[in-house]
Amino acid sequence: MPMPVSPAVPASRSPWRSVRHRGMRWWSAANLVSNAGTWMQLTVQNLLVLHITGSAAATGLSMSVQAAPALFVSLLGGAAVDRWPRRLTVAVSQALLGAVACTTALLVALDRIDMTTLLVLAAVTGVIATVDGPACALLGNDLVPVEDVPSAIGVGALVHSAGRLAGTALAGVAVGFLGTSAAYAANALSFLFVASVVPFLRPVAGAPREPAPEVAVPAPAEMTVREGLAFFTRRPRLVALAGITGISSVFGRNYGLTLAVLVTGPLAGSAGAFGTVSTVLAVGGILGAVLGARLRKPSVRTVGLLAAAGALLQVVAGLSPSLAVLLVLVLPMAVVESVSDTAGTAVLQTDPPAHLRGRVLGVWGSIGTVWSLGGPPLLGLLMEWAGARGALVAGGLLIAGSIGAGLLVHRRGLPVPVTLTARNSAANRPALSTAA
Repeated sequence: MPMPVSPAVPASRSPWRSVRHRGMRWWSAANLVSNAGTWMQLTVQNLLVLHITGSAAATGLSMSVQAAPALFVSLLGGAAVDRWPRRLTVAVSQALLGAVACTTALLVALDRIDMTTLLVLAAVTGVIATVDGPACALLGNDLVPVEDVPSAIGVGALVHSAGRLAGTALAGVAVGFLGTSAAYAANALSFLFVASVVPFLRPVAGAPREPAPEVAVPAPAEMTVREGLAFFTRRPRLVALAGITGISSVFGRNYGLTLAVLVTGPLAGSAGAFGTVSTVLAVGGILGAVLGARLRKPSVRTVGLLAAAGALLQVVAGLSPSLAVLLVLVLPMAVVESVSDTAGTAVLQTDPPAHLRGRVLGVWGSIGTVWSLGGPPLLGLLMEWAGARGALVAGGLLIAGSIGAGLLVHRRGLPVPVTLTARNSAANRPALSTAA
């Protein structure tokens, strides 16, 4: 007599499913502490630069100096992440970041800090971050199974938002009661807390870091930067993802600039009104992270469609006749774009073979730095020419039109070179790990 077949248990779509794993719970708690410390330091650092120089331009320079290493060193940082043991890399990089923050705290407390020293310390922080960033992202891959990638990324986005709110608020308290150096000291302790948690993290069963047997893993000496760059440029879906994210970042995500000018200009609102818009954007981002965490198998097509939808909402927002209408549009715009970001991050961190992921993230870090440094000036030029409304409308149409054209080209099924198809045949299979 045949045994009855039990019905298949439907896979969970809970946005919190990743935290059922003990390692992810510890990792999320550590990241919450680390994010709070980082935002404490970032908040205080701008004030410190202004105090030292009295120049807003110098403040921008300090931020650029810290971001610039990612443009030139991210490829090497990604290669290091692929070559070195993951947990050891994270523990060491976090300890080094803590040492830099502790050094800064000591110099500030002794009143021995000057602009040159601050810029050097910012540059050192940026260099270490080129290794720490991809290492931390990929360490999360080991803690949850592949189907929980979006959940882990969504939880990470919530942790980032919560840490930002807590860190910004605590910065004022720390400076008011303990002085500027206290914020740097607190950030140093937050890095050391993460480093102390890392040795206790264990990969979840069924989520091995190693690539599938059919994927040949090179020896460490052969794990070159060029290999990661070649994989990225010859992987059409990653190139498409880079194009979608790039054009969206330049013409659709700099709302601190476009919406600030729209609210205080054509809509005749106050700085407080823009603060309300910013709050709604933040709430929408959090809601979008929760919705994005429900995804199970996001694709580049999903990312593109969501980005195009957000761009069309941006067009309508640019035509808003009043602040009330703008507020109504800003919330869904932020939600859609946050879901798109979550899906895109999931694709990026799971598409490459396991032995190439660090280098692929390194390539992505370099590309992202180009967007972050070059986007605001380009958008500023567009606003000079077309105004705030024109920039929002033209930027949204450009994003939606470019994505639509890309989808049409893809639908026509342009032929793929045989060599590329053979090289990436294994990479087309589902990835083996996830990211926080």
